[in-house]
Amino acid sequence: MPDGQELDVVVTARTRTRDGRWWYECEVILPSRRLGPDGRAQAQGKPVGISVAAQDVVPIPGESYTAVPTEGAVAGRQWLAVRVRGSAGEGPWWDIHRRDCFQARGGWQRHRVTAQEARALLAETEGARVCEVCRPDRALRTAP
Repeated sequence: MPDGQELDVVVTARTRTRDGRWWYECEVILPSRRLGPDGRAQAQGKPVGISVAAQDVVPIPGESYTAVPTEGAVAGRQWLAVRVRGSAGEGPWWDIHRRDCFQARGGWQRHRVTAQEARALLAETEGARVCEVCRPDRALRTAP
């Protein structure tokens, strides 16, 4: 917590925001009250959802977090390689797109790839192309 206190939480998901930062979606059990049918208040715990920056979460030793649902980029796979058939004797070739590019459609193979894999496809694969709309070559620092 911001003031140095620690809080035990239940991790329910991981999310990567558009700025590239990872967050854990968590539930913390906080004290609450519940009114019974007879009007008496009873103390109970109530789960409350919070988001915590990944660098502020300390995993429980020996616990596996592989089953935690993950949203956003998958392990740094920010790019999409789409295999395009081509026409009139051209192709097939790989088109490289940003993962959220609306032009990344069609093709018969689609793979999320890391920046290193995208650079390798562009450098080592004959006919590989960058999308003219999202221009991944700018972020990947490669020649178009």
